[in-house]
Amino acid sequence: MRAILQLRCCPAAQPGLVGRLFTRLVHPGSSASLSRAQRAGGRAQLVAAAGVATDAAAAAAASSSSGTPPAAAADKYEAVIGIETHVQLNTRTKAFCSCPSEFGAEPNTNVCPVCLGHPGTLPVLNGDMVRKAVLAGLALNARVALRSKFDRKQYFYPDLPKGYQISQYDVPLCEGGWVEVVVPDTATSGTGEVRRLGITRAHIEEDAGKLVHAGAASLSGSDYSLVDYNRAGVPLLEIVSEPDMRTGAEAAAYGAELRRIMRFLDVSDGNMAEGSMRCDVNISVRPRGQAAFGTKVEIKNMNSFSAMQRAIEFEIARQVELLEGGRGGEIVQETRLWDEGRQCTYSMRKKEGLADYRYFPEPDLPPVVLTQEQVDGLQASMPELPAAVRARYAALGLSQYDVLVLADELAVCRYFDAVLAAGAPPKPAANWVMGDVMAAAKELPGGFEALPMAPGALAEMIALIEDGTISGKIGKQVLPALLAGEGGAGGGSVRALVESKGLIQISDPAALAAVVDAVLAANPTQLQQYREGKTKLQGFFVGAVMKESKGRANPAELNRILMERLNAPPS
Repeated sequence: MRAILQLRCCPAAQPGLVGRLFTRLVHPGSSASLSRAQRAGGRAQLVAAAGVATDAAAAAAASSSSGTPPAAAADKYEAVIGIETHVQLNTRTKAFCSCPSEFGAEPNTNVCPVCLGHPGTLPVLNGDMVRKAVLAGLALNARVALRSKFDRKQYFYPDLPKGYQISQYDVPLCEGGWVEVVVPDTATSGTGEVRRLGITRAHIEEDAGKLVHAGAASLSGSDYSLVDYNRAGVPLLEIVSEPDMRTGAEAAAYGAELRRIMRFLDVSDGNMAEGSMRCDVNISVRPRGQAAFGTKVEIKNMNSFSAMQRAIEFEIARQVELLEGGRGGEIVQETRLWDEGRQCTYSMRKKEGLADYRYFPEPDLPPVVLTQEQVDGLQASMPELPAAVRARYAALGLSQYDVLVLADELAVCRYFDAVLAAGAPPKPAANWVMGDVMAAAKELPGGFEALPMAPGALAEMIALIEDGTISGKIGKQVLPALLAGEGGAGGGSVRALVESKGLIQISDPAALAAVVDAVLAANPTQLQQYREGKTKLQGFFVGAVMKESKGRANPAELNRILMERLNAPPS
């Protein structure tokens, strides 16, 4: 398939920019013909032929594999999985120019001659990109090179305005490393196996633009494609794993841990839906015991870790099915896309080899030179990472399930730590944070960071429960007011709120005994039935006493007094 690239330039949208750009690829034979596009009228049009590799037939018909090969066949093979993760670094400006690096701007407004690749322009390295990349490399336990260089990666596609990408090839910024992940155990709830997965390298590069296809979800079958160059030149950190993973669950756990690390470092928001973290999965299948790898297939277009796991499981099943059917030759080195709607992969294009990219040193940028003092300084500034948080929470006696939930998001960690710092015991604090508080935070656009309830207020409420001032049931009655911010910062405010609502727990034995006696006197028939052997009526009396006390009766003291009265000989 061939496409015609039309670049229309309008008057400058803001100073310093070459103008608001509208780029449209009109596919020959589509309903949006070139002549109609020309009639729309642009002050300037650049028409150029651009070859676009695609596999329309494969896109139209997905693989017939069910995604679940027979168990006996699956046991004969093992998958070998590696992941290339592209992380957008959250710098203020792009990698090699001063254009804003932000998501959601009007298309083609954050562009300039540099990131559009105009002749005569020169890139200037963004130092913040290097700093954040070094932080990420250190967090991945990688070796940071004190001297690295940039290279040009040549390929031609409409979303790459220069016709090449500035990347790093043979001398990357970071090499080696590893990350520990917790792979969930499907047989047990909330537990998992800790695995160490290797990192091959991490290097910095620039992102490409974004294609939006009209009339179809992909290039194949669409009428035309729009190109937004706002993303072109945004700083990327590409993290390449070792082929250490064997299942979709391991790959999903690896991706989730990488995102966790990037967020804890505050080098990226890791938002997969917005494209600020993208994972390309390489999968091959080989007979168990065989040292040589099978033919590698790359999978793209997965916007969640659950989608990644399903895509991997499907692709493994597809390759096993072909091997079992004597059609192993049909497994070729290619790029396949994951179709979320049909839950399958389909061929996009044959995969390029390294020779196709024709790497050579970037002549317009000097090498990246760091000092050991700079690296040591960044190491010293490193915040606490997810693995260290998990170890700290486990040392508090929390279960692995609690640890994994609390250490999953930075905002949750910060809130939980603040509750602990205010004096709350770990397990009760964990239960409240993971339960009612987390449910309330999910209803807020800002999550935990937008909670009106101060951590100190929650800690004070937990302390009131622990010392018997209120019960857990009363705590749930008070919590909505605290979530609305009525508890202030704690320090006595929650106790005052509880007292003002008349919710202080009744723990005085004499007062409780009076309530119990009144309930027993009001229910002589049930009392007689209990004493004749219907002991299940105990629950009836507990409920009646709690109702009479408006839920304020101390449960432990209530049960003691009630049992004394129920089992006492009739007077």
